[in-house]
Amino acid sequence: MPRVVLAMSGGVDSSIAAHLLLEQGHDVTGVFMDHGQTSPARGTATCPADQELGRSAAAASRDAQLVADQLGIPLDVIDFRAEFQQIIDYFVSEYTSGRTPNPCIVCNQRIKFGKLFDYADRIGAAFVATGHYARIGCGADGTPSLRRGIDVRKDQSYALFGIRRELLPRILFPIGEYKKPQIRALATDLKLRVADQRDSQEICFINNDDYIAFIAALRPPGDASGEMITTDGTLVGRHDGIEGFTIGQRKGLGIALGQPRYVVRIEADSRRVVLGTRHELARAWLTASGANWHRDPSVLPGTCLAQIRYMAPAVQARITVLPDQRFRIDFDRPQIGIAPGQAVVCYAGDQVLGGGWID
Repeated sequence: MPRVVLAMSGGVDSSIAAHLLLEQGHDVTGVFMDHGQTSPARGTATCPADQELGRSAAAASRDAQLVADQLGIPLDVIDFRAEFQQIIDYFVSEYTSGRTPNPCIVCNQRIKFGKLFDYADRIGAAFVATGHYARIGCGADGTPSLRRGIDVRKDQSYALFGIRRELLPRILFPIGEYKKPQIRALATDLKLRVADQRDSQEICFINNDDYIAFIAALRPPGDASGEMITTDGTLVGRHDGIEGFTIGQRKGLGIALGQPRYVVRIEADSRRVVLGTRHELARAWLTASGANWHRDPSVLPGTCLAQIRYMAPAVQARITVLPDQRFRIDFDRPQIGIAPGQAVVCYAGDQVLGGGWID
């Protein structure tokens, strides 16, 4: 039987992934990745995390162990606190630089499909599996390809673009062929204690989803306040720190201007937040760096479907590959809320071509 290392969070998705792998005849070893943090109590769909709302890492570990015991598989708890600290440092640095980070993508790239592969190699496992809603398919050239999950409302392929393509043949996504109600029904039939566990869509290392207070406690000391101006230079208010804002934001600006205004630019050096109209927010193109392509860039199609946020629809666009792992996306129609620091992911139908970080 092929040996599989499965990332188990104690949530319903990874628990059913374990069950499905066993049904398929795999020798499953569960791994709980201990980051030492407390998961949040509520959130804003920043990124999908397979953890119950409001649980500590210790409670999540206990749930994972109970599920592993019920299914009859071993569970190893691995200390990833140092690796998670690097992600926290990235998160704080990006926000205090006027960018909008996506820690889930970085975690997937560096830990779940990075360090976890190192562990799999040490124990002789052929595959690494997770409870992500995504699929591994077959590309036109016969090589494995990353594809959207069947459940379009839960699809997590956007957050997986950073996986190195040479790893795709060793990755399994057991629940990618299912929709969420089917996963819950399976958990109920199996009488898993996590069957009714609520989904979490928050940043797993931040309590109560208060990321502004989290950053304020970790950023360099000193005055972080600055001006809020309109695009014509009019001073309309002040703020306590640029980490409280992201491109495209309309709510929570703390000022009333009589008509809707959006964050159209964040100037990190001067700590200015620039507000404008929805029309001023629209952008026809973007550039991105840190490209990770799942095809050779020389054979990429000239057009694609480009997705600029986790919950955003993918829209028609054109790709131009640039030197130094950079590329340009030109949209058929201008897009609203293109935020530096977020990822842009390119698709051909439901297949991930690759992506990069918006500059």
